[in-house]
Amino acid sequence: MNHYRVIRPSLRFALAVAVCFLFFRPADIRAEIFTVASYNVENFFDHKHDSTEYSEYIPGEPFGWNREMMDIKCGNIARVIKDLDAEIVALQEIESRQALQYLQERLARMGAHYAYAAIADSKPTAVKCAMLSKFPMASISEIHVANAMARSILKVVLDIEGRHLVVYVNHWKSKFGPESQRLPFARALAEDIGKLETATDFILTGDFNSDYNEFETFRDLERFNDTGGITGINHILNTVKNGRLVDETLLIRQPGNKYLYNLWLELPEYRRWSVNFFGRKNSPDAIIVSMGLYDDRGIAYVDNSFDRFDPEYLFESGAVYRWQRAQRGRGKHLGQGYSDHLPVYARFTTRPFQWADFPQKP
Repeated sequence: MNHYRVIRPSLRFALAVAVCFLFFRPADIRAEIFTVASYNVENFFDHKHDSTEYSEYIPGEPFGWNREMMDIKCGNIARVIKDLDAEIVALQEIESRQALQYLQERLARMGAHYAYAAIADSKPTAVKCAMLSKFPMASISEIHVANAMARSILKVVLDIEGRHLVVYVNHWKSKFGPESQRLPFARALAEDIGKLETATDFILTGDFNSDYNEFETFRDLERFNDTGGITGINHILNTVKNGRLVDETLLIRQPGNKYLYNLWLELPEYRRWSVNFFGRKNSPDAIIVSMGLYDDRGIAYVDNSFDRFDPEYLFESGAVYRWQRAQRGRGKHLGQGYSDHLPVYARFTTRPFQWADFPQKP
């Protein structure tokens, strides 16, 4: 089954410019080295009632979501993005084009100008995948997952000084559901990847709601493992081979483009997490790269540049300082905090790939 739909050219153009204004003038960007980041902002809603909101984000309801709360949340998220200083920001849990526009405007007032924006909003899901970019978007499309109410995957082809970089922004089913509910996302994504030319430079990013080593961490958890040990992020996207995580050696020596490399492996194990729920550290947010980013053509990965973004202000009492609500997260919005996720980022370059000066590299 074909799970994706390319947006019509007229709509593609509208998506790219609808939230761009005259004061979002593209700055002169040196693309020699640039940063791609991913950030699940934890439910950034506008203040308009659309009947698709989560109950706690319906404007005027007892939970207290209103224009003031939206402004505070927008400012807090904009602070993080400005400090990240990434040229390309993949976003998850953005409610609408209007919410994305508010964020884009706030960033511009703070001196962080993102001239291009896109959001996967063809389906009436409560939250959606989006992107802000300082580089032009050559094309925008959505990959539709088989489940009618599943969040679409956003696919953007970026023009980096005449070189194309394909970025897929994901937000897979949460772990309130078992692995079988995440497999359709992985299959739809893998199907689209399979249509790319072997040398294509592409990145998978977003919130996969799966650890980088999910095939190990979920194996003995019956509430998740209803697939006989098969995982979307590892087995369908081919970040493992023969029971071992794909490393850079396997990535670059494969004859085709079957296997992908999860950049969490660039970090020591103690830093491989972006969420911390009640002491459980997980790595749902990821940047996964293709073989084409390790050659001397087009775009290349800057070796060992991946990390999570973790300034002190994103923590409170040792925990990630998420958006705060009363009654231990069940009550009114308090107008404090950021997100329950830390951003992740990596650097890329228009120069040929070079290994970092570390002995463990091939």
